[in-house]
Amino acid sequence: MEQTTLNNDIHVKLVEKFGEKVTAVSEPYGLLTFVTYTDVIHNVLLHLKNELNFNFLTDITAVHYPEKDHGIAVVYHLNNMVERVRIRVKVFIAEKHPTIPTATTIWKAANWMERETYDFFGVKFEGHPDLRRILNMDDLGVHPMLKQYPLEDPNRVDKKDEFFGR
Repeated sequence: MEQTTLNNDIHVKLVEKFGEKVTAVSEPYGLLTFVTYTDVIHNVLLHLKNELNFNFLTDITAVHYPEKDHGIAVVYHLNNMVERVRIRVKVFIAEKHPTIPTATTIWKAANWMERETYDFFGVKFEGHPDLRRILNMDDLGVHPMLKQYPLEDPNRVDKKDEFFGR
């Protein structure tokens, strides 16, 4: 079956089940992508696994958008190995209280992925069995992937535009 047809079928089934909780649907490079909300993310993931055969969790990560109200997007990449379909699910959460339900009750593999996302972005996965840092030092007071600091020192004189004719 053609990729677009599969994506349309999946989209229709998701809208039938979750209605307006499935938004911002797009297909960049043929990858079905949609946004949902924290109050239904567990049910959406469970439905994708049990009803639509997305039984392989490829990745859980996050993206920090400091300019947006809900500044962190938790991103799930799922794979349906039978029909050879991939899907991306995004959930935007508040930067001040970055909490979302855990997916470890659905996929055991989510354990380390959620720990990594917590370590780098500070996202707290409610119900996670062992949410602690995995790669950084325990006493590190920041989450290094958050865009809280400028990339370069603004006082560096060798980076001034006037020295480059700009």
